Amino acid sequence: MNTFTHDTFISPFTWRYGSDEMKEIYSEVHKRKLLRRLWIALAKAEAKAGLVTEEQIKELEEHKDDIDIERATEIENEIKHDLMAEIKTYAEQCPKAGAIIHLGATSMDVLDNMDAVRLKEALGLILTRLNTLIEEFKRKVDEYKDVPCMAFTHLQPAEITTVGYRFAQTLQDLIDDRKELEITLKSIRGKGMKGAVGTAASYCELVKGSNISAIELEKAVMDEVGLEAYDAATQIYTRKQDLRVVAALSSLCATMYKFAADFRIMQSPPIGEWSEPFGKKQVGSSAMPFKRNPINCEKIDSLTRFVSAQYNVAWQNSVTTFLERTLDDSANRRILLPESFLATEEALLTLTKVVAGMQIHQTGINRLMSSYGLFSATERLLMELGKRGANRQEMHEVIREESLRAWADVQNGKENRLLEYLSGRDEIKAFMNDDEIKAFMDASLYTGDAKKRCELVLSRA
Repeated sequence: MNTFTHDTFISPFTWRYGSDEMKEIYSEVHKRKLLRRLWIALAKAEAKAGLVTEEQIKELEEHKDDIDIERATEIENEIKHDLMAEIKTYAEQCPKAGAIIHLGATSMDVLDNMDAVRLKEALGLILTRLNTLIEEFKRKVDEYKDVPCMAFTHLQPAEITTVGYRFAQTLQDLIDDRKELEITLKSIRGKGMKGAVGTAASYCELVKGSNISAIELEKAVMDEVGLEAYDAATQIYTRKQDLRVVAALSSLCATMYKFAADFRIMQSPPIGEWSEPFGKKQVGSSAMPFKRNPINCEKIDSLTRFVSAQYNVAWQNSVTTFLERTLDDSANRRILLPESFLATEEALLTLTKVVAGMQIHQTGINRLMSSYGLFSATERLLMELGKRGANRQEMHEVIREESLRAWADVQNGKENRLLEYLSGRDEIKAFMNDDEIKAFMDASLYTGDAKKRCELVLSRA
């Protein structure tokens, strides 16, 4: 039996990324237990047609957890067929029932149904992780829904938003991702028991003259393992199913990538409003002891980028399993499905920790508001001047001139004197006094209905 150590290549997903729960779903032991569940379900269904005895079923159930990968590997090395090796291993353990294991079936009758069960299990775990992340975002939206901060368009200071409203954008996307994942989970179907090319010819022959049909036999097997079956299939279930699953994971990963990338910008010292949790003994750089790099968000972006690339593999699998079946999807699906789930889960777990433990720096928020918030408030001032009868175009030009003058000061490291400059313009003072100008230039009040929109998103979540 192979022994895996750090002396040879092993996948980072084996020991570095993903939870024990997700790794267990995609473990060889769990896979082989699911295969045995399907063989038992098939035997029970065939018993209704008088093909299998209760004694044989009992023996199969007694040994359903006796997985022996070492013995199966020995057999596989000899016969070069992994599923037949598992059948022979199981048959050796069940001398009375060994002869009826896999009766009427082709390999993909059990392998594809087993994969469908794992898809359901893995999607369920992803949804559990996602719900935890959504709860963290809900807390942040609610806590910071009316805390003003600078917004940026084109990576340039723009108007005022709120910290909570910025979180609400991601929360809204996560809610939509959850809905798509739930739809995907509900849509998962197995191949069913349809034989070598999907016509169920072998089963029709087996149950001929009995009191059940091949379709009834299939339903009995699927009910036993908790799956619905596709009405039609070839040797495999349509690989469009894998494509839909990877698409749903990729969409969730896009949401996480966007937030993590924005977080990295927000942590950069020139902005400095957010920062990741940082341990007392954590090292930021091997060369620069002062560094506090956003390594968790960088990991999230790295892993989610990987998942996005898997969509093309799933797409190719869905279109190039020619006619009733070719095997060119088989090897990559051993990698594609588990690693897509493990990478997505690791990103979810990491982002949950980041959001739960992140620091939001009011000092950084105030610094940016002081430097650039006044520029944003000029729109508020312009609206009020228009309401008081001022010529909108004339006031726009006055504000533009003084804004450019104040912007030059800020670029040269000086204090933003825009309020002073505007208060000195007679064109504006003809419509309001100094106190009114100051009040309407309070950028912290120029957040529109951001708070209400945060509450709308929270109500959906």
